[in-house]
Amino acid sequence: MISTVVWGTGNVGRAAIRAVEAHPALSLGAVLVHNPAKVGRDAGELAGLDRELGVAATDDIDAVLADRPRAVVYAASGDIRPDDALADITRAVRSGAVVVSPALYPLYDHRSAPPEFRDPVVAAVKEGGGSLFSSGVDPGWGNDVLPLLVSGLGSTVDAIRCQEIFDYSTYDQPDSVRLLVGMGQPMGYDPPMLWDTVPTMVWGGQLRLMARALGVELDGIRETLERRPLDSTVSTRTMGDFAAGTQGAVRFEVQGIVGGEPLLVIEHVTRIHASCGPDWPTPPDGTGAHRVIIEGRPRIEVTVEAADEGDNRSAGGNATAVGRLVNAIDWLVDADPGLYDALDVPLRPAVGKLGRSGRKPR
Repeated sequence: MISTVVWGTGNVGRAAIRAVEAHPALSLGAVLVHNPAKVGRDAGELAGLDRELGVAATDDIDAVLADRPRAVVYAASGDIRPDDALADITRAVRSGAVVVSPALYPLYDHRSAPPEFRDPVVAAVKEGGGSLFSSGVDPGWGNDVLPLLVSGLGSTVDAIRCQEIFDYSTYDQPDSVRLLVGMGQPMGYDPPMLWDTVPTMVWGGQLRLMARALGVELDGIRETLERRPLDSTVSTRTMGDFAAGTQGAVRFEVQGIVGGEPLLVIEHVTRIHASCGPDWPTPPDGTGAHRVIIEGRPRIEVTVEAADEGDNRSAGGNATAVGRLVNAIDWLVDADPGLYDALDVPLRPAVGKLGRSGRKPR
């Protein structure tokens, strides 16, 4: 069994604990937390399971890494603390661990990553013999392996569009929703996630991955942005009220330009309430979905809905992103130490997992 640490127990970390516990080749060795109130609590409780796992959460990073775990799922956010996240991840890689994480956007395509992100990881790999695989939590597979897989089903491909369409009132991360994305803020507020070049920093690597896999050169990357105010005040179950006239919906595109045209597009349509931007694309259930559209012959459209933690589509997206990362661990353990991306790491069947949850199909 591969001893695996889960570092962080937020939206991503809860799903990671469940995924590690369910994997037939992994064993949960430790859970690292930052919040003192979580120290000593059982991992099963923190993950929302109906049973204890016998692993108590700790904040002692030195002790956990001193035990030289074979793998680490780094689930702490890097949104507003990228330098800290990079330091944590290189520390784990330097200890010899295989690390999987969605925290460092520039490393989704490490070949194009700025040296200040890539070089410390490369140095840690050489020093400690660990590895790093980064993939998006939005989820990454929706912007790399899924569109590339589906593109191979047609005779011709004219353009590829990847969409995330979500009601953010289901996303229990108020700082990200209100401050980074700007929901509920005055329309004059400039959300950091929407600053010029930030969407490219986050999603440009995935466009470059697709272009590389398809054998095309990008002329460049272009961004578009639309924002809509709420017509009336709305109340949400998880994050309270959002006032009329404040930002209620955002639509942006990160476009990979090929031959002067936007032929590879990652689009996000995000609302805090369904009443805002009703003319924009909507998910089938009104809550959330990921969609890939292949324009060509034939035209192919694939919509993926995932639910977890009850019927939460946001949690389902997190869980599938985590599944992609956790399910890569045993492959990475057998591979050479290094820095890996989504084109390097194969997406494999769920060998040994069928029926393991004990739940009956719906």
